[in-house]
Amino acid sequence: MVVEIKKVGVIGAGQMGSGIAHVCAVAGFDVALNDISKDRIQSGLASINGNMARQVSKGQLDEESRTAALDRITPADSMDQLADVDLVIESAVENEQIKRKIFTQLCPLLKPEAILATNTSSISITRLAATTDRPERFIGIHFMNPVPLMELVELVRGIATEDETFEASKVFTRKLGKTIAVAEDFPAFMVNRILLPMINEAIYTLYEGVGSVEAIDTAMKLGANHPMGPLQLADFIGLDTCLSIMQVLYEGLADSKYRPCPLLVKYVEAGWLGRKTQRGFYDYRGETPVPTR
Repeated sequence: MVVEIKKVGVIGAGQMGSGIAHVCAVAGFDVALNDISKDRIQSGLASINGNMARQVSKGQLDEESRTAALDRITPADSMDQLADVDLVIESAVENEQIKRKIFTQLCPLLKPEAILATNTSSISITRLAATTDRPERFIGIHFMNPVPLMELVELVRGIATEDETFEASKVFTRKLGKTIAVAEDFPAFMVNRILLPMINEAIYTLYEGVGSVEAIDTAMKLGANHPMGPLQLADFIGLDTCLSIMQVLYEGLADSKYRPCPLLVKYVEAGWLGRKTQRGFYDYRGETPVPTR
């Protein structure tokens, strides 16, 4: 069953989900945005509105296009409202059990030809697909954060993903103006397989007292020409997400080099998850971020 993608459902209205809804709407797709509460959906819509307004102020989008894009996004308080979509992109928290639960609830509501995609940054596509009623129409479409700004999308096929699903996903991704990198279904795929161990090593460097937060970030910005330091980047990604990806790598590849740094575990246990909780390796509660260590 070849499907032409016209309407997209997005599950999860957080930073990633709202970003995905944003770029889909700007590209001309109708979007149904779902989350577990109306408040979360409204918060996601407010973020989209603000981000589009910034694009207008920078000349990246005109006001007419912004208004039209916002009109294409419909809040979906219930998964029942995703029954007519051609593609669903799951963008919930990076937790396999939560994702499995979503797919179990969602699949009976979708039309048979609908494609089901996950925005997971690390979890096996094959394993997630096996929990659905359509493994042949299941694929990984991994967007980078922040979605409206980042050009790359990783496409990841599971063992059962059919060619028609893969080709339709490529056409869809290109319509968003994104560049595709095809990754094999290995833990954390390509970008995070390389990026997260670097961040984890930076945390070990802090943990072992080799350098301070500021020294480590300054060293990598000026010494390796990175746009932001690894600890600042970890805060931006979310320390809970960093830990989840490292755990997937450690368990999936059985190599001690992927062992999450104990300091990363401690920060997550404290609820210091980065920018989204106002504290991580930096404290964001004042006018200027201040290192917490």
